[in-house]
Amino acid sequence: MTTGVRGVGVDIVDLGAFAASLAEPGTRLTRAFSPTERRQCRERAEARGADRADGFSSSSPSSPTSASPAASSPPGAVTPRRDEDPLARHLAARWAAKEAVVKAWSAALYGAPPPIAPDLLRWAEIETVCDAWGRPTVRLGGEVARQVAATLGEDVRWNVSLSHDGGSAIAFVVLEGPLGG
Repeated sequence: MTTGVRGVGVDIVDLGAFAASLAEPGTRLTRAFSPTERRQCRERAEARGADRADGFSSSSPSSPTSASPAASSPPGAVTPRRDEDPLARHLAARWAAKEAVVKAWSAALYGAPPPIAPDLLRWAEIETVCDAWGRPTVRLGGEVARQVAATLGEDVRWNVSLSHDGGSAIAFVVLEGPLGG
């Protein structure tokens, strides 16, 4: 059987709005990320100096960001803008990837109803994980993995590119798999 591009998805996220959503008490957005995604984003942010005394602590595994800069900033410290929060930048790129995966999958199913109702989709089942060299890929779990296998087969490949610059994060996803026939 021949393989080829089955779908393409792209999504862009406004970093300021995303960081503000993360900072809201009780936000459900934090549950959209798997423990692996949160850990990898925290490690990438810390590697770029995110865990210094600027108020953005990443020590809490249940909360991807802390927005209490006044409580821990030294006197005279400049509080970073929300779109400059390194942890939020990495999580925003992964959020964009989740959206792009759904768009690529939907493109592959053109003309057919979605196998999972949008309000029942568990976003944490769509993971963007990186290898030891920082190269991203998609790993599916739970009902999302079962439905992708049922609708597209077991042999699909997700090609992912993530980027963030200025006030935006973007993800581009190409879904490859067996073509009909």
